[in-house]
Amino acid sequence: MNIAILGGGNLGTAIARGITEKALYKREQVYITCRNTARLEKMKAEGFRVTAANDEAIRNSGVIVISVLPQQLNEVLQAIRDEIDPVKHTVISIVTGVSVADLRQQLGPEVPIVRAMPNTAIAIGESMTCIASDDSSAPEAIALTRTIFDAVGKTLVIKEEQMLAATALCACGIAFFLRAIRAASQGGIEISFHAEEALMMAAQTAKGAAGLLTEQFSHPEHEIDKVTSPRGCTIAGLNQMEHHGFSSAMIRGIVTSAEKAGNLYKTD
Repeated sequence: MNIAILGGGNLGTAIARGITEKALYKREQVYITCRNTARLEKMKAEGFRVTAANDEAIRNSGVIVISVLPQQLNEVLQAIRDEIDPVKHTVISIVTGVSVADLRQQLGPEVPIVRAMPNTAIAIGESMTCIASDDSSAPEAIALTRTIFDAVGKTLVIKEEQMLAATALCACGIAFFLRAIRAASQGGIEISFHAEEALMMAAQTAKGAAGLLTEQFSHPEHEIDKVTSPRGCTIAGLNQMEHHGFSSAMIRGIVTSAEKAGNLYKTD
């Protein structure tokens, strides 16, 4: 079964790379559409099927992944709705802030529709992808979506009303954690390391910290307690960060992103 990714932006191409790197699909089974196909010449040279024609990609695929900006969605849906076959196709939307009900209004009530929110770490098989649908979607559509995204990271099926929160925490969250790593590397530079050394050290330390939680199912505060001794340097640094609002800034950023995500798509 071929898969069509409508929208060859950063996330769309990351999905294509991820599912082929993990051998879930061959490159010739993956259609990627883009208005300006010149942007995807490298993908085409690697064996992906690159086209500007959404209808061609849909006719030759069973799974349709919609990966466009919310502002572009209505135009895309109007152009493809006659090509969608409820028997043949499963539609997976990764468009921010667009409900299954919004999609059904244009694609019809019988089409299997699932929402998924991965992040760009899908390109290296480390995405956190949240999945949701409405009550009318067949369980098979959810299962198929999990199969695709389980191959490129971890998945969690959630309630649809939680998808905006998942967008902020997981999709936007990639940028938040990258900014934290960048800040740590800048601190490393200030205390004597060269830029490339500091970045490598900060990134590997962040990877190790995450691994303690995902591999050992530990709690952050439990691991923090292991490295904070009375009057020590770690607790001194943590308290200084909290004094300047580190945790509250991260929390406020996540909440703000969730609020913004809910206002990106306009139905009219």
